Amino acid sequence: MQLTGTPFFICTVILVPVSIAVAMWFWGRVKGPKPVRVLSRLAMLVFCQVTAVVMVFVMVNNANLIYGNWDDLLGTGNHVRAVPSVPPQEPAAAGGQGVAPAAGAGGGGGAPAGDAAHPPANKVQQSFRGVDDPKVPGDVQKTDLKGQLSGVDGEVLVWLPPQYNDPAFKDRKFPVVELIPGYPGSSSTWYGTLKVSEQLKPLMQQGKVAPFILVSPRTLLLGNHTDAGCTDVPGKVNADTWLTRDVPQMILDNFRADPSSDRWAIAGYSAGAHCAAKLSLAHPNRYRAGVSLSGYNDPATEKDSLVGKDPKLREANNPVALVKGAAQPPKVSLYVSGNKGDGYEDGQAIAAAAKAPTTVQVVETTGPHSSDVWKDMVPGVFEWLTGIIPAQ
Repeated sequence: MQLTGTPFFICTVILVPVSIAVAMWFWGRVKGPKPVRVLSRLAMLVFCQVTAVVMVFVMVNNANLIYGNWDDLLGTGNHVRAVPSVPPQEPAAAGGQGVAPAAGAGGGGGAPAGDAAHPPANKVQQSFRGVDDPKVPGDVQKTDLKGQLSGVDGEVLVWLPPQYNDPAFKDRKFPVVELIPGYPGSSSTWYGTLKVSEQLKPLMQQGKVAPFILVSPRTLLLGNHTDAGCTDVPGKVNADTWLTRDVPQMILDNFRADPSSDRWAIAGYSAGAHCAAKLSLAHPNRYRAGVSLSGYNDPATEKDSLVGKDPKLREANNPVALVKGAAQPPKVSLYVSGNKGDGYEDGQAIAAAAKAPTTVQVVETTGPHSSDVWKDMVPGVFEWLTGIIPAQ
């Protein structure tokens, strides 16, 4: 039975009154020595409490899509097929601004995936289906991708703007935004909890927001409740390559996506915000803009981060270190938001280290570290992004 499905949730709701009724029925009927009666009644109380806690957990998980399936919840899923050595890409094309990423920061520099001057050897033709989740809108598509370079296998969710299938736009190539969830987080969260496509569709139809293709890949790649940190970690996982090369290449091979790095952006919240800031700064030849909502700079902020446990990787994947260590300031625009003590100071630190043409807009927010705050920010964030990557 699916973790986020309605049938399982209904079962948990039914179990609560059933457990209470069973406890009341057997409470006075327990026989045997006093210790046996006490333990039996204690077990009944515990069972009632467990059913109530499970119901509340499922309710919260369904509302926020923290865990997408049982493997993610139990930490038994591993989406790393292999950890091959990642070949470098060609030097940065005219559409991108090259920068040498710090060691361990990712899969190397190079032209954006699918650059016209250096077409990929093998196209990644995928089949797509609907997302089997009542929280996710029906116009979101899903595919299972086997990463050719990264050795990572995982689902990728894609939403196409209303203009995509309009005959007037049949020859148009569209800008793209990769959407990174927090940790733990599901590839469905941006669509199901933050309502990104539902909020943006009318704004795109009104011309207030550029018609972005929205792409949300899996980021929970390792079992044992370990955060890969969107980083290539030798011998462990090529998470950076999965997000910045395999997924973009698949989008370019299957949709009318603009291959220029000036037409790509990456956005995330919480741990995904750290990824968005880091990846956009490490790969300005692939992304023109990054959006960080309540993120952090130090990977060790996330206690389950594999990167945060290695001093060298921890430093190399800090956005401030990436800005300071760049061979030349990357042509990247960052939107960094957060409450005081929850991302705001981290954004100020990036802004203080940045030099033109890098730009950093830091926005102070109020409210908790929650999806309710980030959901309300979606329209404004994408209007800002449209100013960086306008409609054509």
